[in-house]
Amino acid sequence: MATTDLNQDNFVETVTGEGIHFVDFWADWCGPCKQFAPVYEQASEEHTDVTFTKVDTEANKQLSTSLGIQSIPTLMAFRDGVLLFQQAGALPARALEDVIKAVKEVDMEEVRQKIAEQEAQQGSQA
Repeated sequence: MATTDLNQDNFVETVTGEGIHFVDFWADWCGPCKQFAPVYEQASEEHTDVTFTKVDTEANKQLSTSLGIQSIPTLMAFRDGVLLFQQAGALPARALEDVIKAVKEVDMEEVRQKIAEQEAQQGSQA
């Protein structure tokens, strides 16, 4: 599966959907982004059960700014609408594989329980 482009209009709908969604924030002028692109593309072909997307930070400055993207490439991983991973810098293939594996292995029931506990605690402090 090839990567798909995200923008201001489809970002939230995509990453809040069910399943695993990786997002690569990049720019055409960025050398490390160009080095990471084939690694990311290869992973998208090997992991057809994961959605791999890209955001061109030059074409989507408002989106990138609203997400606090300050360095590129930046990789984010969402699962069932929950941000599980965010890191700036080009990952080597092995490290990207490790991240994909870790995201697939996350116990989402446990994650949802922790989120609910944090929200309840914040609500009781308000």
